[in-house]
Amino acid sequence: MWTKNNIPNLKGKTVIVTGANAGIGYETALALYQAGADVTLACRDKNNTLKAIDQMIAIGGKGSLNFDLLNLASLDQVKSFADNFKAKNQKLDLLINNAGVMLPPPTLSDNGFELQFAVNFLGHFALTGHLFPLLEQAGKARVITLSSGAATQVDYIDFENVKLEKKYNAQREYAQSKLADLQFAYELNRRLNSLKSDVISLAAHPGVVRTDLQRHIPAAELAIAFSHFKSVSEPWQGALPSLYAATNETVKGGEYYGPDGENEYSGYPALSKQDTSATNDEHQAQQLWAFAEDVTKIKFPY
Repeated sequence: MWTKNNIPNLKGKTVIVTGANAGIGYETALALYQAGADVTLACRDKNNTLKAIDQMIAIGGKGSLNFDLLNLASLDQVKSFADNFKAKNQKLDLLINNAGVMLPPPTLSDNGFELQFAVNFLGHFALTGHLFPLLEQAGKARVITLSSGAATQVDYIDFENVKLEKKYNAQREYAQSKLADLQFAYELNRRLNSLKSDVISLAAHPGVVRTDLQRHIPAAELAIAFSHFKSVSEPWQGALPSLYAATNETVKGGEYYGPDGENEYSGYPALSKQDTSATNDEHQAQQLWAFAEDVTKIKFPY
């Protein structure tokens, strides 16, 4: 049974966790801070993040905590965050692409993309690209991208419906964004392998967890939804697959971790069995990569 107590000493490691002010991101950042890492909480809400940092300091840790403003719904603001971080840091050992939005009303990002696709995938693609030089500088760095069991609910990325071109289906669009995250994590690792880079890319999913991510779901609907699951994790447990992928010495690039319980709803970290023909479709992943490069104007790795 692997828990955060198994995380090795991370003194001297530089870490970014997106969406780290609440839920799984908060627990992820806290555990890394407790293990000695220098953690930047990359979030869009300054007040809530500073409160989260105060809570973590009160709990205690061996590393350091910093806040930097990151709005993943704006590619310009993603670049501003990255430029600011690069001005202050020489390397990045660990990037955890954790932030997400789930089932919001139909909304477009600053760049005109459906919000879930923009935040969950496109913003993280751009962030990883902008920060790639620092990942390379760190040597054996890791990129962990959060996906979801919802990634298995769609068979492809519909590039003709990433700007709300079709009638909005919140669950379908969420699933598409999480399929994109998983395809991105795998394709990034393939590209890193081809370059013989020391950087590796992995994916993780938390299982079924009660967090603020579900804030757009009416309480009655949420209660019914959770009643269908035999077990539901608390955020600390939902963070374990990400933490395992980020810190365990035995992991390999291109792996996908989730909980080990029934249907991967809850439990302790293990290799996920939720891959589908779509998540493993290299042609689709290459299409997604080319699309993201065109939109963001960022080409990496190199």
